[in-house]
Amino acid sequence: MSLGDSIPMLGDWFFIHFVENKGMAFGWQLFGGGGFGKIFLSIFRIFAVGAISYYLYLIVKYKKHPIFIYSVALVLAGALGNIIDSLFYGLIFEESGPFTIAHIFPDGGGYGEFLHGKVVDMFYFPLFEGYYPKWVPWVGGDYFQFFRPVFNIADAAITVGVTVLVLGQKKFFAEEPNLNYDNTNDYIDNVE
Repeated sequence: MSLGDSIPMLGDWFFIHFVENKGMAFGWQLFGGGGFGKIFLSIFRIFAVGAISYYLYLIVKYKKHPIFIYSVALVLAGALGNIIDSLFYGLIFEESGPFTIAHIFPDGGGYGEFLHGKVVDMFYFPLFEGYYPKWVPWVGGDYFQFFRPVFNIADAAITVGVTVLVLGQKKFFAEEPNLNYDNTNDYIDNVE
């Protein structure tokens, strides 16, 4: 596919849409997504993957709730997927364009340096569109489309993992009862 090409999968509701982004999940950018921002984001991702990997090791070791473990694993897998794109795609693919198809391992090398690869996004779900009512502050009368961001499997894994962690935090982080605590002395002290 050329950059910007779309293939309809479910009518006007789901497309495979080829875009590349220099930033984070859903195309968000840090520090403009340029040279410094891209290196900072790549280094941050590497450290985050290391920390999440160690944390995942600990929660598996201490047999935490399985859904908690799966959620952290989803975040780790998504971060790792985006790192792989960021680290290597610039080295192995030529520059994509609106009317050209990028080739793998071009003669002159890839379009970017190590840590400067773009992340490929491809899932686009424009479920519905319309205009905000005029009475809505700041955006009244403006056009909107839900769901506008184009994303990839790694972005979806991170989003699902974080959502489950947020929704399940009471269950995952509840204090476990201390079964070794003997409260008989506390009872006797209170009676006297």
